[in-house]
Amino acid sequence: MDRILEPELMDGEEQARAYSEADFTEPHNMFVEEFRRIFPKREVSCTVLDLGCGPADVTVRFARAFPHCQIDAVEGAQAMLKFARQRVEKEKMTDRIRLIHEVLPSNHQLQDNYGIIISNSLLHHLADPATLWDTVTDKCAAGGTVFIMDLMRPVSKDRAKALVDCYAAEEPHILREDFYHSMLAAHRPEEVEKQLGSAGIEWMKVKAITDRHLIAYGSRPVCT
Repeated sequence: MDRILEPELMDGEEQARAYSEADFTEPHNMFVEEFRRIFPKREVSCTVLDLGCGPADVTVRFARAFPHCQIDAVEGAQAMLKFARQRVEKEKMTDRIRLIHEVLPSNHQLQDNYGIIISNSLLHHLADPATLWDTVTDKCAAGGTVFIMDLMRPVSKDRAKALVDCYAAEEPHILREDFYHSMLAAHRPEEVEKQLGSAGIEWMKVKAITDRHLIAYGSRPVCT
């Protein structure tokens, strides 16, 4: 099944609210746990760049898990940022999480040389995946760590519908529809590997970790 694009920004109020109020405990905790598993000795005391933070649920979970880091959390949809601000304020993390309205590839508000770059479920929203990989190349410091998690496109629309029924049966219709269309817009592991090769990022690896998620991860070599 070929990829079917969806809108890059989730900027509708109803859509953003539904996404913010949904229970993503399992996949979002998995994000943090996989980061710990892959980088068990990585000290997380730098400023972290979170690309496509949405309503900041992963952002907050990551900040809780690594209390010595600061996070620059980037989101292009103002509706999502509204709920991100509410979450960050509720969690009393305004001193640690800086929310940034930025639509990639524009990145003039970002620092250079981030020690850690993370991203959850941004890649499938981008019409051109090079937008993400170019930002990684531009903003990751030498010796820096990158951890990307995203949905993985199933082999057919029927399989996508089955995954929605399995994992989102009790969710509101709008979330079920978003999940379905996001899976159709997602990439296969071999496609992400090809994207990384084209971007010259040979130091990152790709693998499937569930029946619907893949990760891309690695540490940028230190040039001598």
